[in-house]
Amino acid sequence: MGINVLVVDDEQTIADLIEVYLKNEGFNVHKFYNGKDALECVRSEQLDIAILDVMLPDIDGFTLCQKIRGNYNFPVIMLTAKGEEIDKITGLTLGADDYMTKPFQPLELVARVKAQLRRFTKYNSGKSLHEDKIIEFSGLVLNKDTHECILNEKRLALTPTEFSILWVLASKRGRVVSSEELFQEVWGDKYFSNNNNTVMVHIRHLREKMHDSAEHPKYIKTVWGVGYKIEK
Repeated sequence: MGINVLVVDDEQTIADLIEVYLKNEGFNVHKFYNGKDALECVRSEQLDIAILDVMLPDIDGFTLCQKIRGNYNFPVIMLTAKGEEIDKITGLTLGADDYMTKPFQPLELVARVKAQLRRFTKYNSGKSLHEDKIIEFSGLVLNKDTHECILNEKRLALTPTEFSILWVLASKRGRVVSSEELFQEVWGDKYFSNNNNTVMVHIRHLREKMHDSAEHPKYIKTVWGVGYKIEK
């Protein structure tokens, strides 16, 4: 069946270019120039990942991301205008997994798509068969195969990125994981200093969903100037 990618951008030349590069990699591309038609596709197709432009003529990318996150768990990459830092933060806040700033290199976008899919276990055939698939401690249960997170017998609706961050921290319980290490493991990309904001936003939303306190954390502890830690 292949991998189904949703591409939404009202700039037709950009959407068409993204489609060409993704198809060259063997992906099935569902391309739309507006949010309404894209939303119908989300409801009718089995999608694996979405690439959403922020500025759309009808339903903006943020709203579309919210609607996706309300019912689906596949990764979302946002395309934002150059220099619009608030767009990046807003997108991550609403559940986006990654973002790219226009103009961008199509090959970099393809690499980001592959990284997100790898993290969502689409390309994990190289992992050890003996790798732990379930982590359980202090009322928290993480299932890597199903991407389910149960906290005190209640299921948490985590984005793929949030789950991956929590999995990394939980699998390394007892030691500090630097922001750089966390970014490289979760995003599979080279770390730059401005990526720390990306990590911080996801950590904040994880804490909110887990009803965890930054000041008196039960789970995710900030080690200032170093990174994050979950105690054994």
